[in-house]
Amino acid sequence: MTAIPSCKPPLLPIPPRLKTPAGACDTHAHVFGPAQRYPYAADRSYTPPDAPLDAYLAMLDTLGFARGVLVQGSAHGRDNSAMLDAIAANPQRLRGVAVADRSIGDGELDRWDRIGIRGLRFNHFFRGGRLHYGGGVGLDEAKAMAGRLNARGWHVQLWIDVKDLPDVSPVLASWPVDVVIDHMGRTDAHAGTETEGFRALLRFLESGRCWVKLSGAHRLCDDWPDYAPARPFHDALVRANPDRLVWGTDWPYPRIDAEMPNAGHLLDLFNAWTGSSELRRKILVDNPARLYRF
Repeated sequence: MTAIPSCKPPLLPIPPRLKTPAGACDTHAHVFGPAQRYPYAADRSYTPPDAPLDAYLAMLDTLGFARGVLVQGSAHGRDNSAMLDAIAANPQRLRGVAVADRSIGDGELDRWDRIGIRGLRFNHFFRGGRLHYGGGVGLDEAKAMAGRLNARGWHVQLWIDVKDLPDVSPVLASWPVDVVIDHMGRTDAHAGTETEGFRALLRFLESGRCWVKLSGAHRLCDDWPDYAPARPFHDALVRANPDRLVWGTDWPYPRIDAEMPNAGHLLDLFNAWTGSSELRRKILVDNPARLYRF
């Protein structure tokens, strides 16, 4: 039996160099554990260190974020309890993206909506011909649930490598629901921005049917600490449709084998790469307020 790899703990965040605008939102983070109260899934692909709510809120405070969006991490599988309890305890400050399949009842979806869930996350991220993360829910379930999500003003959040997007995006575009793509499409930054997959992402973004998270520079390349090869992807996405972009820390950085990023430094990079205060405010404040209904 293969041992489940353990993840490193996150670094203490440094304050950003620029003042974060009022109402800013970190749109991609996870809470894990504490394991004694919220056990990890038996079929998980990794074991995170406990990263509980109080640690996440302290990180938000250090960065100057008024709001946050928690995304169900695969280490907890389909048990969304840790995330739901965190949001319920902070209803003005937090929203969430959960994991579920078509078997979930409408009553439970409505209860989650009242708590602050605004989408479901689906997994189409392959390595070696297999899904890279255990406990995920695939695109067949997303298709079956698209109408139910749209009726609630929710979205499909998709974990995908853009190399698979040319085949998948026409299918996604036919669904009656918006799609949010994680981590700039989780491509290999060293492949460049002219790949068929990344060009498909730009077209999907330009169409207005897709949102993209300008997060995860540390997942596109290992060029710590400034991740320079990821910047052209950031720039191309900003040019394509800044009205459909949001940003997130990815805290506490599960399954990072290289040097751990620092949340404050990642925000410094976003600020430097984005440039104008108007664009930063659009991506950090205005866009997430629309997408997550703050």
